[in-house]
Amino acid sequence: MNTSHVQVIAQQSRLAASQLSSTSEALRNLALSEMADSLEVVKQQVLDINAQEVITARQAGQSEAMIKRLTIDDKVFRYMLSRLRKVAQHPDPLNKILAGHTNPEGLRVCKKSVPLGVIGIIYESRPNVTTDAAGVCIKSGNAIILRGGSEALQTNILLADAMIEGAVNAGLPEHAIQIIRTPGHEAVSELLTMEKYIDVLIPRGGKALIKRIAEGTRIPVIKHYDGLCHLYIAEDADPMQAITLAVNSKCQSIQVCNALETLLIDKACAEQMLPFLKTAFDTNTIELRGCEATQKLLQGIYPASEDDWHTEYLAPILSIKIVNGIDEAIQHINHYGSGHTDGIVTQSLNKAQKFEQQVDSASVLINASTRLSGGGDYGLGSVIGISTDKLHARGPVGPDELTTYKWVVYGEGHLRN
Repeated sequence: MNTSHVQVIAQQSRLAASQLSSTSEALRNLALSEMADSLEVVKQQVLDINAQEVITARQAGQSEAMIKRLTIDDKVFRYMLSRLRKVAQHPDPLNKILAGHTNPEGLRVCKKSVPLGVIGIIYESRPNVTTDAAGVCIKSGNAIILRGGSEALQTNILLADAMIEGAVNAGLPEHAIQIIRTPGHEAVSELLTMEKYIDVLIPRGGKALIKRIAEGTRIPVIKHYDGLCHLYIAEDADPMQAITLAVNSKCQSIQVCNALETLLIDKACAEQMLPFLKTAFDTNTIELRGCEATQKLLQGIYPASEDDWHTEYLAPILSIKIVNGIDEAIQHINHYGSGHTDGIVTQSLNKAQKFEQQVDSASVLINASTRLSGGGDYGLGSVIGISTDKLHARGPVGPDELTTYKWVVYGEGHLRN
């Protein structure tokens, strides 16, 4: 039976992973630097090819949110390079002694961090995932197989080839970074069957993609489901701070997973604050949809349906609900939320602690914009996504989250009695 192209890639990645696991931190950091340098050489080619793919996507009727995620301009390109260089500065996630002891008989036992092995990344529309994912995987000693969407195929191939050249020049295995170059679903379907070679899959994209991957493979999957993010304005919140945080959480970048989708406001301060919030959101051309109580205070806004509380808009739409106290806010978030990012605005330490302890989310922010949840502001540098799972990783998935551990035991001829 002929070996398929995808299987060859998977086999090559498995071999590369075994070689990567023993590389030094210095070599991996050098590779990341060389990868960034190689990307700088092809910058204009990347911008030109990406511009053509953006035109094609527009002609195909893709949404503006998708177009924005697809686009690489000079600022985005420089940001991609900075993330590669920043992840090189991250402390080495490998070979850390997580626990250890010497037993009474002199047997030395330790628990040591090691790479996961081979990581498969399946993603849509975001070419920056190509560089982020490769950077995080190389830093953590993992081989990576990239499979981007057809809408950015040529951009992704150019980015991957430049990084492969840089990594090999630095002395990493030839197949430490690989990309599947064929469009269509067949390659993805075959990748899902490669449990013999791939240790973890990470899908990045819409809920339908993630559901398909998770349900179609026996390979463990780190999932990034909806970013249905909430902000609760408590009765004692500073009004100006609350308005500023709500607007930044929603408007700073509406198409991303940590953008605000539902604003909860305490009944005790709703009448005072909602008109100011509406003015601020009107200025930013945000469509508001409110519960019945909100509609009574803000004439002319759209009614919020049950579906709205379940919806990640990724669009200039915000649902608003008036709640009767912190307990109702927490209950709403835990019922409708996706476990991604939720925040509270309050001057009360007790309220903040109660919210933090009882809200079941990967990131809980107190008096801070939901847009801050992620690798950069958490000091992780580059990340590969934000997991809404609880196993194996939760929240931003950086180099440390792409490791596991092994037990290492040193004896001197020790026997079991």
